[in-house]
Amino acid sequence: MKKIKLALIPYSAYALIFIVAPILLIVLYSFQDTSGALTLDNYLRFFDFSDPVYLKVLWRSIRLAFISTVICLILGYPMAYILSKLSPRVRGTIAFLFILPMWMNFLLRTYSWMSLLERTGLINTFIGWINGFLPAAVQIPSLNIMYTQWAVVLGNVYNFLPFMILPIYTVLIKIDQSLIEAAQDLGASRGRVFRKVIFPLSLPGVVSGISMTFMPAVTTFVISRLLGGGQNALIGDTIENQFKVVGDWGFGSAMSVVLMILILITMGFIRRFESDKTGRSVLM
Repeated sequence: MKKIKLALIPYSAYALIFIVAPILLIVLYSFQDTSGALTLDNYLRFFDFSDPVYLKVLWRSIRLAFISTVICLILGYPMAYILSKLSPRVRGTIAFLFILPMWMNFLLRTYSWMSLLERTGLINTFIGWINGFLPAAVQIPSLNIMYTQWAVVLGNVYNFLPFMILPIYTVLIKIDQSLIEAAQDLGASRGRVFRKVIFPLSLPGVVSGISMTFMPAVTTFVISRLLGGGQNALIGDTIENQFKVVGDWGFGSAMSVVLMILILITMGFIRRFESDKTGRSVLM
């Protein structure tokens, strides 16, 4: 028992220095003004319903992150399911291809979408080339989503889709095939097997994928700045601006605390839904 306790010391020290201490500092700063005096003005300023500027930014961040997460789930679950049905060698290769873009710098991946989506980018250049062969009545309109909210959603989906696919895929390949065979032997159709056996058992992967997609999507600032052009600022942009430009660490910390609490509540709700849903599915 002593050896186990001694082995926990390095991990406890790491958690204390790099996780607990920074969070406590942020919480402390959130209750201070620019002079260092204790105050609640930072939170009152954020939740000012008479001029809800920051609440609108928070709502925009949640809405775009939710849309991005839903799209990632709609695209990612079928991909993960198909991937789990392939032979080990083939699915290993395809899984590697999903991971490969993540080896590239996050900023460079986002910049590449700028070169694709801008008005003189590769996509519009290709559309213009195709229009050269088409009559005027059936011309393809150019793509003008750069510096819009949909460009931010597209950037989120591209960057965070692997975080949805891989957890679901990992859970799907670990499902006991005898459970599926038993359901089929009892006369269940493919659709019923999926609804009553496969999907409930894959919910832990779905929950992990949603958490790993929603959290970075709601806090991102690089994607919204580059693809949104600063016209669709998210809460991450606002927090960064308070720390780096305005120099109001108290207000930036208050927004960070609010965002952290919101994420924790969301994660708790999702995990409770997962356990309730799994329990009902097993009983049915």
